[in-house]
Amino acid sequence: MSWDHVRAIAGADLRRLFKSKDYWIPLLMLATLFFVLMPLLALGVIGMLANTTIAQQLAGVVDSIPADISRSLPADDPDAQAAYLIAVYMLAPIAIIVPLTISVAVASNAIVGERERGTGEFLAHSPLTMKEIYFGKLLASLVPGYLITIFGFSLYSLVVNLTVGPKIGGWFFPTAGWFLLIIFVIPPIIAIAIALVLRMSARMRSAAAAQQASSLVSLPIIIVSYALTVRVISSPGPSAFLIGAIGWAIALSLAARGAGKIKRERLLGVASEA
Repeated sequence: MSWDHVRAIAGADLRRLFKSKDYWIPLLMLATLFFVLMPLLALGVIGMLANTTIAQQLAGVVDSIPADISRSLPADDPDAQAAYLIAVYMLAPIAIIVPLTISVAVASNAIVGERERGTGEFLAHSPLTMKEIYFGKLLASLVPGYLITIFGFSLYSLVVNLTVGPKIGGWFFPTAGWFLLIIFVIPPIIAIAIALVLRMSARMRSAAAAQQASSLVSLPIIIVSYALTVRVISSPGPSAFLIGAIGWAIALSLAARGAGKIKRERLLGVASEA
């Protein structure tokens, strides 16, 4: 397998995606909504509820905050404690939902889209191996989701530090757990979803059917991933590295199996897979 061929396939798909305003404008809108507007709204509401019963109840679970951080929090300021809790823990799902949504949408159209555009026959009769085509599609699906994660994570860090930082004595975000989550845990989670969706894309007869089926795959992954993200953020130690390592092992295994299962006939839409 030639990685130059893999990069060429991925590059062609990415160029087509980013030339389309119908793709990248909604992408930026989605990132702005989840990484900027929703955090601003949530943290703004907490600020308005300062010294109320709700803020005090939220601050009551401050025991889950790491000791080195809780020591820097104003002990008599439930508003600051509640804001920290929301910024670091309760908004963690956005780090999973956004990249998964974007990458799964690309992957669901990766194979069946070639057939619908009439380019599947060209790929099927090209000298490229199916492994090269598969991994090129996987890479092209992974890159947009992860790029928007980095972009959105930077915006989210700025929002959190500007809104919550002054309440606890300065900029504090990202925490070690968030760094580990973004760099080591999220990529394999995205890759797992893509590997599953690519096989489904090869089986489907239309892009619409592939998108519907991909939602059935991504939903349980999001649910499981939420529990894992909270674990990684709250305890960025050996167990968090183990979660990431297991995720990478599963992703690589699914990718290897998927590359071996997809046949050239699937690009032409004339074969069925067992």
